Amino acid sequence: MPLSRLNKEQYEAATSTYKENLIIASAGTGKTSTIVGRIGHLLASGVQAQEILLLTFTNKAAAEMVARVAEDFGKDVALKIDAGTFHAVSYRWLKKQDKKVVLKQQRELKTLFRSVFEKRNFTNIDAEMNPYGGNHLYDLYSFYQNTELERDFESWIVEKYEEHEQFALIYADIVEEFENLKKEYGFVNFNDLLLNFREICKTTDLGYKEVLVDEYQDTNALQGTLIEAMKPPSLFCVGDYDQSIYAFNGADISIIGSFSKKYPDAKVHTLTKNYRSSLAILSLATKVIEHNERIYPKELEVTRNAPSESPKLLAYDELFDQYHAMAAKIRDTQTPREEIAVIFRNNSSADGIEVGLRELDIPCKRKGGTSFFDSKEVKAVLDLYTLLINEADMMSFIHLFEFARGIGSAMAKEMYIALKTLGHGSIFYGLYAPDISINNPFEKRKVSHQLGLFDDFLELGAVGKFAKLGFEAKFMKSPILKHPKLTKEGATFLHDFYLLYKDLKGIKQPKTVVKKIVSSSFYKHISNILSTKRATLKDGSVDEKQKEESLSRISRKMNLLEELSKPYSQHERFLNAMILGSSDLTQGEGVNLLSVHASKGLEFKEVYVIDLMDGRFPNRKLMQRGGSLDEERRLFYVSVTRAKDILYLAFAKYDKMKKINFMPSQFLYEAGLVPKDDAYRALVLKEEEKEE
Repeated sequence: MPLSRLNKEQYEAATSTYKENLIIASAGTGKTSTIVGRIGHLLASGVQAQEILLLTFTNKAAAEMVARVAEDFGKDVALKIDAGTFHAVSYRWLKKQDKKVVLKQQRELKTLFRSVFEKRNFTNIDAEMNPYGGNHLYDLYSFYQNTELERDFESWIVEKYEEHEQFALIYADIVEEFENLKKEYGFVNFNDLLLNFREICKTTDLGYKEVLVDEYQDTNALQGTLIEAMKPPSLFCVGDYDQSIYAFNGADISIIGSFSKKYPDAKVHTLTKNYRSSLAILSLATKVIEHNERIYPKELEVTRNAPSESPKLLAYDELFDQYHAMAAKIRDTQTPREEIAVIFRNNSSADGIEVGLRELDIPCKRKGGTSFFDSKEVKAVLDLYTLLINEADMMSFIHLFEFARGIGSAMAKEMYIALKTLGHGSIFYGLYAPDISINNPFEKRKVSHQLGLFDDFLELGAVGKFAKLGFEAKFMKSPILKHPKLTKEGATFLHDFYLLYKDLKGIKQPKTVVKKIVSSSFYKHISNILSTKRATLKDGSVDEKQKEESLSRISRKMNLLEELSKPYSQHERFLNAMILGSSDLTQGEGVNLLSVHASKGLEFKEVYVIDLMDGRFPNRKLMQRGGSLDEERRLFYVSVTRAKDILYLAFAKYDKMKKINFMPSQFLYEAGLVPKDDAYRALVLKEEEKEE
């Protein structure tokens, strides 16, 4: 029974009779055991497994908790628990309600957004500043969806960014057209999953007796309203305000801070026994985090009595000396590679230590920053795969044809709509059996100067310019080739696309599809474009050695993708796993290189926190863009509390490449590892002046 393994505080929380419970679970205090204990208590009390909803930050965390429940109640019972991330659970409910949705990751839909944005002309507006770019406007809109509950987008822009008021109407119209396109093609992103599920909650009895929420401190306003819309008879939230580190994604620390006000009859439990870190490591973490305002009082107690090493400060004269010295330290340690983590705040820090480790032939795996699934070469394969099973996915088409020289997202969208017109609703009929009686399949653009819409479409071109390129005769008859801006490179790209899908027709096994895509001329063209771009030097020349290395890295990723496809026999299951579960999948073995956010929830025997220089960690640039020193301090707290036994904190005094001098991180001063000098006092004074 899970309850028998709990301490007194955990037991009281897990067996609470209150309808609303908040458990403040600091790093290493056994929050997972408490959640599993609570589920065990519910099951033992007669609650059916399917009447329990467990919301977690990652699908991996949900799977681990369900597996622990299975140890005591059996796999059949445990698997009936509805468990997963907010997005995964929302997706399942939409499918259950027979909603026709095509799930797209946030970054992917930027391509569709840009295709709308690129049709706008801001030059008629007399403004002192430039309008936002398409990518940035998309990010703003995503943040708006996660955080704003009342105002429309135009009003929100005017209030938040008043200097952009003259563009607000165009911004809002771009968003409206984008949303209409998504609706037309059935696209939903992760925000839409929550918004749509929230509407289901308002009219449907979900049947849950209790909703459990893990990592409650990282919920955003949208997730908060979703929990409220569920109207659960019983609510059990677990979190730690000192580990709230997702403000950049809309996470609102005030949600956990106002729990008692929202639920006046709630019980707040505090877990105080730390089972992870040594006394010295926990003392350092506490000393720093106490500079933040205390929302709920807590005092941690270390349960480990064995002698331990004190955290060590590693100071280096030069930036790359730091990376090489730490790589050498890792080479010489007795700690197993898998039990070592190097934690970084910025991607450039990770690049430096990764190079240092590779030079010493020390294997490492990296998570955080740009992931395997976010890499352009992997996304291209998945886009090709998506079109194979759902040709209505216009965004995948646009994303792919952006690779072609001379074809941007707006033109790619025009080509997709034209193919659909030629095929009377099917792009593949438009490609292989076009209705040639339709002489001009390209849509007429709207004109509105107020909304930045203009018409720059020229006369149709002639297909004769492609006669010597060796295309199939049937392909040459397509009116799609009449697009006036289509170049020979673009036409060749389209022809390779045409040949690839002829080859893929009727294939049933995901592994075979992946293999054929990777070996196709179409994909080789994409690989060549990416590797050439990555090997292009500042003077415009291409470093051939770098290009070969880049092609080799792409090849290794493709081998891994083929391996990931092998267990699957159905196309949709494979794709859903790649899209919904991609953030939980890691690659490689060896030393763990982790961004602070990726390290959340993990623990290691030996931890190195690197580049602890003021400006880098805390990251002052991100603070100026809406972050805060409190948030950076919480990031530091999360970093150091990943360590169980050995903790190294490293910084460098100088960067010889950029010729920059560094002062130690503010957090090293607060930890007492660096004497508080005039530089520190000046820094604190500056922060105090900002607050005033």
